[in-house]
Amino acid sequence: MAIRQIQLTALRNLSAVTLSPSPQINILFGANGSGKTSLLEAIHLLGMARSFRAQPLQSLIQHGQPRCTAFAELAEADGGFKKIGVSRDRQGELLVRINGEHVRSLAQLAQELPLQVINPNSFRLLEGAPKQRRQFMDWGVFHVEQQFLPTWQRLQRALRQRNSWLRRAKMDAPFQLVWDKELCLASEAIDNYRRAYIGALKPVFEQTLAQLIELDGLVLSYSRGWDKERSLSDVLAASLVRDQQLGSTQAGPQRADLRLRLASNNAADILSRGQQKLVICALHIAQGYLLAQTGRGSCVYLVDDLPSELDQKHRQALCRLLEGLGCQVFITCVEPQALQDGWRADTPIALFHVEQGQIKVVG
Repeated sequence: MAIRQIQLTALRNLSAVTLSPSPQINILFGANGSGKTSLLEAIHLLGMARSFRAQPLQSLIQHGQPRCTAFAELAEADGGFKKIGVSRDRQGELLVRINGEHVRSLAQLAQELPLQVINPNSFRLLEGAPKQRRQFMDWGVFHVEQQFLPTWQRLQRALRQRNSWLRRAKMDAPFQLVWDKELCLASEAIDNYRRAYIGALKPVFEQTLAQLIELDGLVLSYSRGWDKERSLSDVLAASLVRDQQLGSTQAGPQRADLRLRLASNNAADILSRGQQKLVICALHIAQGYLLAQTGRGSCVYLVDDLPSELDQKHRQALCRLLEGLGCQVFITCVEPQALQDGWRADTPIALFHVEQGQIKVVG
């Protein structure tokens, strides 16, 4: 999957933009605040119907405009194409179309345009709460396991029901048993999907990381969210009083985590900022490889400020890995010279200069 044309209207400082990107490497350069990241944000809107910035959605819309819109034509592997469009207005109304048809499921949008984002927020994957790592893990499972989404929805429904009766003064025992059983069945399935995915991801991640940096002893492991030696039903029964006191279920896949440890320590506490960035990039690139192996398409990579925190040697190594994916990549930087030596001569590269919300092809 690749974007062959993108059109934007009233999105941040991008008034009206039409762009025909390269099917592989696209480099957007310009001064800070020129609109480079806004283009990446627009592509993210097309794939996820939201921004990757922790800001109100209304901030996406250009000042004085009622709504912002993004439209793209996606080239498919079989030679065909699809059209997707996303619009948001100041009242929060979201409108999504695929080939002219209204779409209510954002999961369908995510399937059409799988995205990997590497930006300053990506450091949360190592430094942040377990929720960040669960989202990373579940992105991968969602794209390779067709039954993951309906099973995850079952899990969320059962978890809401159980938490609801945990907060009641009186509980209906038969009601409790029904939802405990449903919760355990969905949890075991989710755990199996996640475990299989991490089992496949781990060797690919290790091979990818080795091409970027040597970090002997770095270990990626998966924690399912409850005692690995006991069934979830036993754990729920044993922790019922505590769950009632807290008003929520404390064990289950909603507590799962990915752990990265180096020399028995949390990797984020030991690695430098540059080393952390390389580890994060290796994780995202490994996910791209796994998706391609399923035959269900490829990711589009959005890499904001690739050169930051990396010296020339590691910038070039990262560029070679992104190039080797064979998928579409959008990279922002201030000076294009920082990336000029990272590519093969036969790689399709498009260079765009971004200035005051205008994007122009260079060369």
